[in-house]
Amino acid sequence: MPRILIVGGGYAGFYTALKLQKQLRRGEAEVVMVDPLPYMTYQPFLPEVAAGSIEPRHSVTSHRKHLTKTRVITARVTGIDHAAKKATITPEIGEAYELDYDHVVVTAGSVSRTFPIPGVADEAIGMKSIEEAIAVRDRLIDNFSRASNLPAGPERDRLLTVVVVGGGFAGIETFAELRSLASSLIAQYPGLTIDDTHFHLIEAMGRIMPEVSLKTSHWVLKNLAQREAIVHLDTQLTSAVDGRIELSTGESFESDLIIWTAGVMANPVVRGTDLPVEERGRLRAQADLRVIDEHGAVVEGAWAAGDVAAVPDLTGGGVGGFCVPNAQHAVRQGKRMAKNLTAVLRGEEPRDYIHQNMGAVAGLGLWVGVFQWKNLAIKGWPAWIMHRGYHGLAIPMWERKLRVFGGWVGHFFLGRDTVSLSAREKPQAYFQEFASRPKA
Repeated sequence: MPRILIVGGGYAGFYTALKLQKQLRRGEAEVVMVDPLPYMTYQPFLPEVAAGSIEPRHSVTSHRKHLTKTRVITARVTGIDHAAKKATITPEIGEAYELDYDHVVVTAGSVSRTFPIPGVADEAIGMKSIEEAIAVRDRLIDNFSRASNLPAGPERDRLLTVVVVGGGFAGIETFAELRSLASSLIAQYPGLTIDDTHFHLIEAMGRIMPEVSLKTSHWVLKNLAQREAIVHLDTQLTSAVDGRIELSTGESFESDLIIWTAGVMANPVVRGTDLPVEERGRLRAQADLRVIDEHGAVVEGAWAAGDVAAVPDLTGGGVGGFCVPNAQHAVRQGKRMAKNLTAVLRGEEPRDYIHQNMGAVAGLGLWVGVFQWKNLAIKGWPAWIMHRGYHGLAIPMWERKLRVFGGWVGHFFLGRDTVSLSAREKPQAYFQEFASRPKA
């Protein structure tokens, strides 16, 4: 029985496995998926998780619960020798071992792309994982609590200053959602006002949100300004050492919460393979998702999709002719991947992936959103409802959809959850403080 190895359990990998287990006949192929995490993270929900509008566990989908016909291995793929059709599997505990395969599907996704700016690696936090979103939420809530006990001054200003680097969709949504959370927190701390909080977004380009029209992006800037949130355009972060923000414009201030959302790059795991990689570090792929070499020849048994792959955008709407790294493409490529793999196993020809852009929708805090499709732009609360409706239905599995919508209904009547659980990072601290120890 042929073995299909899926490297990565994100959007593309999860949907490939999910659809394969529905399409394959019994005994037609064995599907193995390897990922260091036991769940798929629905990343469009991360800003709302950071803002306390969604329960963190509701924005992730368990691999083992839903991929019941897939062999799930929670480990890392640290090497792929496609010439021998072997992959090196490295679990967190135990020795690394090799796994044979007939087809390999590389869907390892992307990681945050950073630049060698002093202090960023030590002080900043990304917004690519559920753990990062939880940490951002807890840090902001804890900082309000700490600042409420301090007199006005530099230390309080530092605690109540939030910096987001990157003005794309992820950065703007994170920035706006945290601004919305801060506005809610102010009501709980009578000694603090909105003037005590400082929100800065730093964008190196001359505009934000390139996925929407310039007119729509200007509306977003105006809305943020009305909420006391400052956007620095044509500005670069030059240093963040010890939390001291230095900008290319000469401005300087301190922050205790720096969030990096300035782009992504293909997961470096592909560098440990003998599969062909293009200049940006992505696997070369043709429109049917099969990996190709630099001459355009198909590499038999090798497939790629999602952020880690350079897949041609046949609609002509992609950047540089390739599909942009977003959830729309990754999910649909995963579904097409399953159909193409099934076709090849049955001696049929795979079909090209093609997907017309469905538009862009963003949530910017409670009751504020934007939607853009071609020349149609919708702003304000209608777009916010569209954002929640689309993503609430787009998260995989009905049990997750129900949990998300149920949480939103609860928050509508009860308000957002503003409890910090930062103590979870050191769960033994309370026990150890009072635990009896043997006398010397």
